[in-house]
Amino acid sequence: MKLVVLDGYAMNPGDLDWGGLTALGECVIHDRTPRELTVGRAAGATVALTNKTVLGAAEIAALPELRYIGVLATGYNVVDLPAARAAGIVVTNVPAYSTASVAQTVFAFILEFCQQVALHAASVRAGDWTRSIDFAYWKTPLVELAGKTLGLVGLGAIGQAVARLGQAFGMRVVAAVRTPKEVRGIEFLPLDEVFRQADFLSLHCPLTPETKHLVNAERLALMKPTAHLINTSRGPVVDAQALAEALNAGRLAGAGVDVLDTEPPPATDPLLAARNCLVTPHLAWATQEARSRLLGTAVANVKAFLAGKPQNVVS
Repeated sequence: MKLVVLDGYAMNPGDLDWGGLTALGECVIHDRTPRELTVGRAAGATVALTNKTVLGAAEIAALPELRYIGVLATGYNVVDLPAARAAGIVVTNVPAYSTASVAQTVFAFILEFCQQVALHAASVRAGDWTRSIDFAYWKTPLVELAGKTLGLVGLGAIGQAVARLGQAFGMRVVAAVRTPKEVRGIEFLPLDEVFRQADFLSLHCPLTPETKHLVNAERLALMKPTAHLINTSRGPVVDAQALAEALNAGRLAGAGVDVLDTEPPPATDPLLAARNCLVTPHLAWATQEARSRLLGTAVANVKAFLAGKPQNVVS
């Protein structure tokens, strides 16, 4: 049996062991695969694993021996599910592997806005403390999280993990959800009211036609000028131009985004130069621990398929 990994580098740049997968059969691992090479590289494979390499209807039709597609991620929009289903191909994903890591990233943004650790460490390195006549100084107002309001849009596994961290800091947690649920210590409010009340607003909703540009100029205008927006969900949930304009005009104190509309982004993306906007390169999921869980589950998914009991099936 032939297995092919089309784009393994993003999840395993060399610090994880592919041995669990290579033990299952003839296995070829590619760091990256341009779309025009996909069919050639996957030819003859029974099992194909992909992270961002697209397996659309044309590719699936050209790979008659393919029986299984394992997505090395939670989102599976890179696979044409109807085409896979019609071809009798099982498609699986890896859910919930990065919950703790993404929640940690949300608070990395929040704590940086509160304490400005990087700014003050740079100031000390530049000699400002050695020249100071006082035993302590700070270059920006410092913010205590206790008593502040953490607003969440979406309350899946990651949203709930962020809520628990907020509660540990003594924050009041409010949330807007599509389906009402009871979660201890969280106050549920209409979406616009969450925007109004939040000191820190964190997005944890999927990208759907309904959530595209959910954060727009109108909702940004509802937020406190002292508030901060955090996006670790999907870039298009936020209208990037509207957010940049709000930041540049001082109508919003800051934003931390780990995702953008296009990745990698063009140099013209308005958030790259926006005032008080921290942009990280889609790394919230990428701790070694999370990637190790991802690989372990991906291998377990293949083994389950080969045993005739597929798990984490999305189609």
